[in-house]
Amino acid sequence: MPDKTPSLRKIWVISWPIMISLLAQNVVNVTDTAFLGHVGAIELGASAIGGLFYITLFMVAYGFTTGVQILIARRNGERDYPAIGSIFENGFYFLGISSVVITTLIVLFGAQVLKPFIASEAVFNASTVFLKYRIFGLFFASSALLFRSFYTGIAFTKYISISAAIMAGINIVLAYGLIFGRLGFPEMGIAGAGLASSISEVCAMLFFFAITARKAHLAKYKLFAFVKPDFSIMKSTLNVSLYIMIQFVLSHAVWFGFFLLIEKMGETSLAVSNIIRSIYMLLMIPAWAMSSATSSIVSNAIGEGYPKQVIPIVKKILILSMGIMLVISLLAALIPGFMISIYTNDRNLLQMSIASYYIILGAVFLFSATIVLFNGVLGTGNTRTGLAIEVSTLSLYLVFAWLLAVKLRQPIEVVWLCEYMYAIVLGSLSWIYLKKGKWEGRVI
Repeated sequence: MPDKTPSLRKIWVISWPIMISLLAQNVVNVTDTAFLGHVGAIELGASAIGGLFYITLFMVAYGFTTGVQILIARRNGERDYPAIGSIFENGFYFLGISSVVITTLIVLFGAQVLKPFIASEAVFNASTVFLKYRIFGLFFASSALLFRSFYTGIAFTKYISISAAIMAGINIVLAYGLIFGRLGFPEMGIAGAGLASSISEVCAMLFFFAITARKAHLAKYKLFAFVKPDFSIMKSTLNVSLYIMIQFVLSHAVWFGFFLLIEKMGETSLAVSNIIRSIYMLLMIPAWAMSSATSSIVSNAIGEGYPKQVIPIVKKILILSMGIMLVISLLAALIPGFMISIYTNDRNLLQMSIASYYIILGAVFLFSATIVLFNGVLGTGNTRTGLAIEVSTLSLYLVFAWLLAVKLRQPIEVVWLCEYMYAIVLGSLSWIYLKKGKWEGRVI
């Protein structure tokens, strides 16, 4: 059998535009967190609650488009190019309907949903204001995700980084203007952060649509035919996507619950955790990019008829991911003050964040292996098993977090040790399945 494992160069060529895209998306989060950190601790904590609630809803689209990406990669490997257009368009119909329904429900009932979970009245009020403006970007963010899944699935990721750069640049300018009342904009505070993020997502989606519509080399995929909805295609897509959607929503719902537990520890602990969360997600960007490439490369290899190459592919990407993240973690360990000062000029808050900062550096390194292994599982198409692995891990994670934060009342840096448990359990279960599970020959 020929060696179909991609070279490190090919892995990098696929991964780096995704990396730039994730960097730009995290710039949106970093911008909001950094600017609001200079407004006040309440706004900083509220943006964490409101932002995580939004992201939990956003995971419906993220999970669905991850399934779309796996299917597109499989059809690309099989060279069934017209089927890719059908998958894409029916995905657009599904996302359009679901995002409009979710947006309407949050506009009508979002505050009532949040109210029972937040102890601080000030944090609750600020969170609902942020969410009110942020939710209107959901449809456009979902559509942009669909384009990203298409380009990742066909292993042509160039435009992903450009779109993300546009989104990040516009968000920085608008967030600065709308939060602080600069550049001729009204001063909106936390509401301005939500509005800026939504507008930037509109611009990213418009770029994707414009660039995709005018590129002749994409004609073979039969995009933008705008045929009537095909419910059999939606059903087959959901057969792959549904378990990923549930998994991603549960994962972020549990992380949302994690922050609600921290909110019970006080506004300062919540502010510290928002800073640490933002740094965590920023440092994890290369590993997230490698994991996204993993599911596509694995699915392509299976589609081409080389399932025996899956384990070597995952091992190669895993080693590259861990090597990159080791360097990043070591460099980040040298500059804790600089990294935290991006988010706050409050010396007390800065000092309280340092211990948690060092805790998450180790978690970043562990997680760089875990998510590659887990996305290898998703790339095989057995997303039901992926959900079972995630649910098992999340159950332990939430119990562990409750014990540390509520029952034992440990300091915030000790509570962040939950990330180690999560990474070790999820990675171990994923590796066991890849080595011993019955996934070869699975048709999707």
